[in-house]
Amino acid sequence: MKFLKDEAGQGAAEYILLFGGVIVIAIAALVIYKAYFSKSNLDAAKDIDEVRTNVTEAQV
Repeated sequence: MKFLKDEAGQGAAEYILLFGGVIVIAIAALVIYKAYFSKSNLDAAKDIDEVRTNVTEAQV
């Protein structure tokens, strides 16, 4: 029954779950940015110009 009280591998399992979660978030971010920078429905140059215009207007 000693093996039931042994928690040595618990920390490793938690790190694996944490690392897996980070990988899932990174892949999701890459998919979103890929769609953003490809010529699908989003235009990065237009968005940057719009942000610059809004910042310039806010400073005046």
